[in-house]
Amino acid sequence: MLHLTAGRVGSLLARRATAAFTASSARMASHGHDVVESVDMSQPMYWDRVDLPLPDRPYKDTLTATDKSLKQKEKGPWGQLSKEEKIALYRLTFCQTFPEMKQKTEEWKTVLGSVFFFLGFTGLVVWWQKVYVYPERPRTFDDEWQAKQLKRMLDMRISPVEGFSAKWDYEKGQWK
Repeated sequence: MLHLTAGRVGSLLARRATAAFTASSARMASHGHDVVESVDMSQPMYWDRVDLPLPDRPYKDTLTATDKSLKQKEKGPWGQLSKEEKIALYRLTFCQTFPEMKQKTEEWKTVLGSVFFFLGFTGLVVWWQKVYVYPERPRTFDDEWQAKQLKRMLDMRISPVEGFSAKWDYEKGQWK
C-alpha cells in the first residue's frame, strides 16, 4: 500500500470523488432538493479581467433577432453604423469596459474593518489572559528587589576583575 504510483493514487482519488458526488447528488435528489449542476471547466469561459482582456468566448452566446441583424450589419462598412449600434456590438462581446473593470470598489473598507476587528479581539484576549490566566510578576522583577540584589553582588565583590564590580568605586561608593 505504501508503494502506490502517482497514477494509481490519482485514479483512486478520482473514483472516490466520483462516488462521493453521485452519492451526495442522489441523497439530495431523494429529499426533493434541486441538484446544482457543476460547471464544465473544459469549455471556453467568459471573464472580465484587465490582465486578460480577451475572454475565451463572447459575453452573449445566444443572440436574439435584433442581435443577429446587428451582427449582419457588422460585416459591412463600420462608417454606416451609429454610435449606439457600435456600443451594442461591443456589449455583445464584452460585459464591461476597461474603465468599468478598473473602477475602485469599497472592498478596502471591509478589509480594514476586519483587520481592526481582529486586532481589537486579539487585544481583548491578551488583556483577559493577563488578568485571569497569567500569575503575578515575580518579586524579583521589582526595582527595589533588583537594587538590593545589585548591592549584595557589589558587597560580595562578584567579578572584580572584568565584571561590573570592577566598574564600582568602593572608596567613593559610586560607579567609576
